[in-house]
Amino acid sequence: MVDLDEAIVARYESHGESFEILIDPKVVQKMRDGKEVDLIEYMVIDTVFKNAKKGTRAAEGKMKEMFGTTDPLEVAKTIILKGEVQLTTEQRRLMQENKRKRIVEYIAQHAMNPQTGGPHPPTRIETAMEETRVKIDPFKTVEAQVPAIMDALRPLIPIRFDKVRMAVRVSGENYGRCYDDFKSFGRVVREEWQNDGSWIGVIEMPAGMQTDFLERMNSRTQGEADTRILKDDK
Repeated sequence: MVDLDEAIVARYESHGESFEILIDPKVVQKMRDGKEVDLIEYMVIDTVFKNAKKGTRAAEGKMKEMFGTTDPLEVAKTIILKGEVQLTTEQRRLMQENKRKRIVEYIAQHAMNPQTGGPHPPTRIETAMEETRVKIDPFKTVEAQVPAIMDALRPLIPIRFDKVRMAVRVSGENYGRCYDDFKSFGRVVREEWQNDGSWIGVIEMPAGMQTDFLERMNSRTQGEADTRILKDDK
């Protein structure tokens, strides 16, 4: 469980009733991002309050009426996902900064510069976001915020989401070293073994990941991997 000094109040109000819990602010982002958590580890106490500051517990009858259960952990899940969270200014700033970094990373991995066919450096994306003064919601998922941010970035930098297909040839010896990377960077859409024991495959991946993929292949194979980007008329 979390210490009281580190906790915040999450509140759900409906039909004139208020239900509050004391939680670690980090759990809000985790749960709203769809992550599985052991909620009890993020609560000060497994109790639902009518007024947390006064220590007044919520009536079980009202909990049953509003949430269909009196289980405090089940009620807490609904409060976190649908209720309001009272963050301090510093807590909100830290959570916004963390979400901003994750958004920059997501866009850098999935987007490309259509003028060059290559990815945008994260610093360029971050600078453009600062210039457009896009608002970051600490509780909305990265995926939910990216479309509006992309719309804001396009007047400043040429950018779009796209995928590339990378043809790769590695020796049979290097195949084992690279196999997990083939899967983690994208989707193997074609593969075959050659008579000389080498492996040839085509991997579809987010356009922004191509530079990292090439660097990984060079590292795994000591520069022996053959790679090339396939054009649309492949």
